[in-house]
Amino acid sequence: MALMEDVVALCKRRGFIFPGSDIYGGLSNTWDYGPYGSQLKKNIMDFWWKTFVENRDDMIGLDSGILMNPRVWEASGHVANFADPLMDCKKCNERVRADKLVEEKTGENVDGKPDEEIFNIVMDNKLVCPACGELDWTMPRAFNLMFKTYQGVIEEEAEQIFLRPETAQGIFVNFKNILDSSRVRLPFGVGQVGKGFRNEITPGNFIYRTREFEMMEIEYFVRSDQVDEYFEQWVKASKDFFVAIGVREEHLRVRQHDPDELSHYSTKTVDLEYQFPFGWGELQGIAHRGDYDLSQHIKYSGARLEYRDPVTNEVFVPHVIEPSWGLTRALLTVLLDAYEEEELPDGEKRTVMHFDPKIAPVQIAVFPLTNKLDEEARKVYEALKKFFRCEFDTSGAIGKRYRRQDEIGTPFCVTFDFDSLEDGAVTVRDRDSMEQERVKMKELEEYFNSKLVH
Repeated sequence: MALMEDVVALCKRRGFIFPGSDIYGGLSNTWDYGPYGSQLKKNIMDFWWKTFVENRDDMIGLDSGILMNPRVWEASGHVANFADPLMDCKKCNERVRADKLVEEKTGENVDGKPDEEIFNIVMDNKLVCPACGELDWTMPRAFNLMFKTYQGVIEEEAEQIFLRPETAQGIFVNFKNILDSSRVRLPFGVGQVGKGFRNEITPGNFIYRTREFEMMEIEYFVRSDQVDEYFEQWVKASKDFFVAIGVREEHLRVRQHDPDELSHYSTKTVDLEYQFPFGWGELQGIAHRGDYDLSQHIKYSGARLEYRDPVTNEVFVPHVIEPSWGLTRALLTVLLDAYEEEELPDGEKRTVMHFDPKIAPVQIAVFPLTNKLDEEARKVYEALKKFFRCEFDTSGAIGKRYRRQDEIGTPFCVTFDFDSLEDGAVTVRDRDSMEQERVKMKELEEYFNSKLVH
């Protein structure tokens, strides 16, 4: 876990991620994204949108609301099924998820099993309280993970509603609107990025599991006999996406869910997992949701959510493949995979973030060698920032500025020195190799276009 601790420290030191409400002592497991973290997150999101929405003819986008009619969550099964079994220790009042306790200690998956059966497994295996070591538990009871709020001015008179735990339902309830307003034909998908909220009992591991998070989700609508073909395509496309943003392929694996792990709506699910410092963990899920969601909303709303084939005139409810990415988990993965503490030949050490240039918060840092050269160096900066993400840095010696940009993950640094006044060239330093070369200022745009994908 040393890597995680180092990354967490760097994130606060360099303005990637701060503890939420920090000056008030924080709020458990809430995080704010600083200047570089917010830009990195946006870059990942933008690349995802460009890859899966803008660059594909079979995809369109959507941005649905966080608040929805409560009937949506009844139809989707979240009111009845979206719950964790909680137990309290009678000795110290520690509250734990019974399913996680069993899974961590025995490796057994108890999803969907009755509370009494879970309780017997806990007692038979003598799974003691992690806080006080006693074996004295209450019977597990269901705890719904959705955050509740109220609609209306006076709480007592208001209707109870929920903060959405996923973005998918916004796509399903807009299915008819999309068909009526767009010229889409099967197979087609709808992608959106947005916040979700889950009242997790055991959040943790930095931003891996939080109560407020961002998702990048696609609902891909197909005929039932096309599921296998497109499912495998989405598994490959998902893995390719992470490799494209700089995650090493050897740190990724695909794991298929066992039948007893499947959600109530899924007939097949695979997880794309990453080797985190705390072990293999889910990075993304790809699920075959069948026609469950559309059929449920037809049943509960009475709306016509079928698809009519324009060639055969056949009317049917399509099946859905759902690739679902966690944006904040993707960000954590990129941070962990990019981090390196490197020992240099002279014995000095440097910390460097090897971000892929297409998502690096800053792509080029421009330095004047001394303050006397600020004005001329700023001209270079102003010219480059029209095309690239740039930062103008004048603080400290050049060596210190290099180290700071290494920790930010800036791929290239440009230094304007006194020779630049004579030869019209600047020194360009590569982050990864630390090699330097002179490049004519008039050629910088072309030079960086060949080095940076933006």
